[in-house]
Amino acid sequence: MRAAPSRVQWDPERDLRLNPLAYRSLQLGLSGEASRRYADEWTVSITDITPLAHELRDLVSRGELDTAAALLPRERPYPIPDQAIAHLQPARR
Repeated sequence: MRAAPSRVQWDPERDLRLNPLAYRSLQLGLSGEASRRYADEWTVSITDITPLAHELRDLVSRGELDTAAALLPRERPYPIPDQAIAHLQPARR
């Protein structure tokens, strides 16, 4: 595993108040060659969203969750056949 260029883990998603949600999202960690290529070849732009994060924090602290949620980017599941990712499914506990 130490030599692998990538790692996969399932992380719980969280709501605006950082409470865990009922589903998880795949987190992909890159190292070595994969990390270098991601930074040097595959990244096409970087956007500083610090002002948005500050605005979201302020809205959440005032209890304006609907307004904060409306500012979040729309997330869509990535379309991929179940059999293509069956080996990545989290272990059942």
